[in-house]
Amino acid sequence: MKVSSGVFVPRGETELLGFTALELIEDIPKPLIIDMCTGSGNLACALATKLPAVKVWAVDATRECIALLKENICHLSLQSRVIPIQSDLFSALLRSDIEGSIDLVVCNPPYIPARRLETDRKALLDHEPREAFQAGPYGISIIQRVIRHAAILLRPGRPLCFEFGTGQEGIVARLLEQSDMYGAIRFVADQSGVPRVVVAYKR
Repeated sequence: MKVSSGVFVPRGETELLGFTALELIEDIPKPLIIDMCTGSGNLACALATKLPAVKVWAVDATRECIALLKENICHLSLQSRVIPIQSDLFSALLRSDIEGSIDLVVCNPPYIPARRLETDRKALLDHEPREAFQAGPYGISIIQRVIRHAAILLRPGRPLCFEFGTGQEGIVARLLEQSDMYGAIRFVADQSGVPRVVVAYKR
């Protein structure tokens, strides 16, 4: 896959997210997936490569990401299974004919508090865009919107799966529980035993 300086570069935690997403969906015959905050399209393309019958809406807000995503889709010959969409999160998908029909929403959202990008995490901005990391004063502004709107697109009983920052599992659990839209919430830890991915099923 191609990457560029204007697009988020996938990390190891995103691989954990990808494997988790694959496990959640591999038994569904013709799964419909939304990959929100797709970036270069690494998750969308990986899932489409592993699941020949899948259809993935790969969504990002920036022109740079969508341009690179389209290159990767063509490079991997996935034009029939991965649909690139430029949108502010779910805006372009809400009130469409796919509401209530999605089998999985997977997301690697920005989750770093703005103040940390000016201090200990400042080096992240040397080669990657601020939009890939910054998520309000507490690092949860994008996650809040993903939780709220993913439930509109998902089928009942289907999962939302997303990555979050180290130490954020408590607030992520509270946000999901307080939404009253999800159940069977569980966390997936990395090789160090640190929770980095959450799975929650639409009620």
